[in-house]
Amino acid sequence: MPTITYELADGTRTDIKVDVGANVMRTAIDADIPGIVAECGAAAGAVGLAGMTEPLHADQMQKTFILVHGAWHGGWCWRRVADLLQAQGHKVFTPTLTGLGEKSHLRQDETGLDTHVTDILNLIEWEDLSDIVLVGHSYGGMVITGVANALADKIEAIVYLDAFKPDEGDSVASMADPKTSAYKHKLWDDGTRAWGPLPVDYFSVLPENTDWVTAKMTPQPLRTFLDPSGPVAGGAVIARKTYVRALKFPSLAFDAALAATRGDAGWNTLELDYGHDVMIDYPSQLAAILQDA
Repeated sequence: MPTITYELADGTRTDIKVDVGANVMRTAIDADIPGIVAECGAAAGAVGLAGMTEPLHADQMQKTFILVHGAWHGGWCWRRVADLLQAQGHKVFTPTLTGLGEKSHLRQDETGLDTHVTDILNLIEWEDLSDIVLVGHSYGGMVITGVANALADKIEAIVYLDAFKPDEGDSVASMADPKTSAYKHKLWDDGTRAWGPLPVDYFSVLPENTDWVTAKMTPQPLRTFLDPSGPVAGGAVIARKTYVRALKFPSLAFDAALAATRGDAGWNTLELDYGHDVMIDYPSQLAAILQDA
């Protein structure tokens, strides 16, 4: 599998494994911006990296991003990535799902997966959005799957960032190992309606970010882990699909999603040697990847 070395303007370098399949990773912006280097093997073709230090040129396309957070998080976790993308001239939405973050006071027993899918569908409708790059992190993969099925014609590209990628009928609980799945169902049967958050170390967050993440996380509506995904076939028509795996976060469900997409010529896959909260720990690297999605 080819490896691309990204070097950002601050000198940071990171190696990213890229499974190009039938789709060589594209470049939306010239690769010769000062301070930006992209190296790859011949098998990967000429792959560039969008620079994060220069605004868009007149001939470069503004994109519309919707960045959907995962469990226990909120729109706050995308702040660093959003700032970088907005500085490039892109339009960025980082909605907080009902019952979490600054909307934690709205959590109810019945807050479930459908609630969160509706959160994003309503955002798209009321903001009149189209040609969207839709990104879902972790549990957010459940959400964007439902959105993609309903509004695929509004979505230009979809990115699963170390995320659940369900088939119809799958839930977060059903995709977990049997012990974890049974535990979540027992919590519900015992009357628990919100769970967590888990300790920040679980996500392999860098030490300098642990206090911030710990302070911001809120309990997750438990029903969101138990609700099954609805139909998923609608999202198959989206032309550009990417799965990104953060390898330092162990997850059998995410490994399975990576394996399934890696074997599909309609998908691009990337493997990052990072912890789970890529948007918090490595915002420059992730912003560059999303610009090229």
